[in-house]
Amino acid sequence: MSSKRFGMYAVPVAVVGIILMMIVPLPPPVLDILIVLNLTGALAILLSVMYVKRPLDFATFPALLLIATMFRLGLNVSVTRQVLTNGYAGQVVESFGHFVIGGSIIVGLVIFLILIVIQFVVVTKGAERVAEVGARFTLDAMPGKQMAIDADLNSGLIDEDEARRRRAEVSAEADFYGAMDGGSKFVKGDAIAAIIITVINLVGGMTIGILMKGMSPVDAVQTYSLLTVGDGLSSQIPALMLSVATGLIVTRATTSNDMGTDVVHAFSGQKRAVQVAGAGIIGLGLIPGLPKLPFFAVGGVMLFIASRLVHEETLESVTVGEGAAGIEAGPSPDSPERLIADMRVDPIELELAYDLVDLVEPSKGDLLGRVRALRRKLALELGVVLPPVRTRDDLDLPLSTYRVRVHGVELGRGEAPAGHVLVIGDDAGSLPGTETREPVFGLAARWVPAAFQRQAELAGFTVVDRASVVITHLAEIARQNASTLLSREDVRALVDALKLHHPSVVEELTPTVLTLGEVQRVLQGLLSERVPVRDLARIFEALSSRGRAGAGQSTDALIESARAALGPAICSNLATGGMLHAITIDPMLEQELLASLRPSESGDVITAEPSTMAAMVNDLARLVETAEQTGISPVLVCSGPLRAPLSRLLRTELPRVAVLAYSELGGPVDVQTQGVVSLVHAHAA
Repeated sequence: MSSKRFGMYAVPVAVVGIILMMIVPLPPPVLDILIVLNLTGALAILLSVMYVKRPLDFATFPALLLIATMFRLGLNVSVTRQVLTNGYAGQVVESFGHFVIGGSIIVGLVIFLILIVIQFVVVTKGAERVAEVGARFTLDAMPGKQMAIDADLNSGLIDEDEARRRRAEVSAEADFYGAMDGGSKFVKGDAIAAIIITVINLVGGMTIGILMKGMSPVDAVQTYSLLTVGDGLSSQIPALMLSVATGLIVTRATTSNDMGTDVVHAFSGQKRAVQVAGAGIIGLGLIPGLPKLPFFAVGGVMLFIASRLVHEETLESVTVGEGAAGIEAGPSPDSPERLIADMRVDPIELELAYDLVDLVEPSKGDLLGRVRALRRKLALELGVVLPPVRTRDDLDLPLSTYRVRVHGVELGRGEAPAGHVLVIGDDAGSLPGTETREPVFGLAARWVPAAFQRQAELAGFTVVDRASVVITHLAEIARQNASTLLSREDVRALVDALKLHHPSVVEELTPTVLTLGEVQRVLQGLLSERVPVRDLARIFEALSSRGRAGAGQSTDALIESARAALGPAICSNLATGGMLHAITIDPMLEQELLASLRPSESGDVITAEPSTMAAMVNDLARLVETAEQTGISPVLVCSGPLRAPLSRLLRTELPRVAVLAYSELGGPVDVQTQGVVSLVHAHAA
């Protein structure tokens, strides 16, 4: 029978047997076997605790402690029944009463009381306190441990499987110490029960012997007292073993060795301490009146042991040498593998000054949790899965500063001073704090002490906590650079995922019509204009039709075909309340721009006069600003050939203005004209 199958039946049967043992009378021979089994089990548990390398390796100890305690109490009940009924409880109890205590009632009671004091006052009380403190500290440390696991996962140091294993280990550790906190109460209750059972046996036995069996008081005391003390000793010795095991397991630190090896290793490097101890013991033996033989013998043994120990400095040099050998055995700092690892540039990084590290704590902002939520939000918003954001501290950053890098290039920097909140509003000067600008939209803001948060909210200001400021800035940078963050491997993953549900669409497009690189450039072009690529099937259908039609496979042409297929979705995303607020271009100006189009390697470009372009951009900026003051986000609508080059031109001047072609207008939105871009307006201004 396998150990698993044996455990499935043996443990439940043992628990049921303990319950029956308290009800059904057991003959003395059976009690002898069970008492010896109790002693053996307690000794086995104590030795097992000493040999485990970490407390979690004996995770069943709290439950086993309860079972062992109930077994011992069941034995007490059975022995008490035999003592009070027959005046005999087996040879083991009788032997403890005569041989161990020498047949003396006084000696037996004293030894029994000493065992109770040792177990109850010393071992059990200390183990209970250590278990309570260990459980509290373990639960308090759980958020920090989970944060460290999340940080290692986000930085790529561990994978999902390793993170899952570590989280399970942290949870198991908390459960173990919590169970030990309760398990220590079993040991304490067992010690109290032993005292009560002993008193009951003494009083009850003498009463039964004198009143019911007609024994003389001397005979009753002699008989029942020895049996009671024998029962108490036979049960308290295993109880003391379990109490010691409980104290050992809650005081063990997690190491790579068992307890005996750790103890020997702790003294193996303390040669000087052992020498001084041996010399001190010999010195005590020289005091007149003290016996010289035991002091000289023990001191000599200590000096002999010290002569066999390794000196601390030698041990330290050996340890350093082993560490150096281990380093040399691994990749050296100049090896190609190590250099390649150091040269790796993460796609996106969030660096925090050391005084902002508290933001990763769940109680202070849960920055790591928000970063994970941000990746999911952007995936649902844009249709691509951004790479993991590597979050780390940077001692070179000024205090309260964070920095966002994309492919190693700093693209954003801001401040998030501790103990402050960001109050957004033009009239926030009445509040104490430091003036600043909101990092995403450039709005007037002020870092205000957190104590004034409620006052700012009552005044009608928008109040943002530090973590939200960082996450909002990070999200905006990720949106703006989603095209550069989309790698070739990401595109392959998207294609493979689409192939599961639309295999014919993928097989028709790639690699016969377009290569994976061409598909990547199209998706990057859409993302650069903040067009979501979630509807990848329609995009692939449009690209396939464009490519097979032979109408040219330039990147601009492919992007325009994809945008035409996504036109209603684009308009719906840009509309406000079902209304698309559009700015158009004066027909004369539009014809002039169309006539100035010239092809280039990156697509068509507008080659109109610089003064004309500057005047057009100024007039468009005026119209956009006027619309935004009324809470409207307008878009620029133009002819199809002009859309792509005009979008590239405005991307640096007015990045918040989307450019649409007339062919893209449609869907369940109404179009309302907000103004017309005209050079006449620009010159008049």
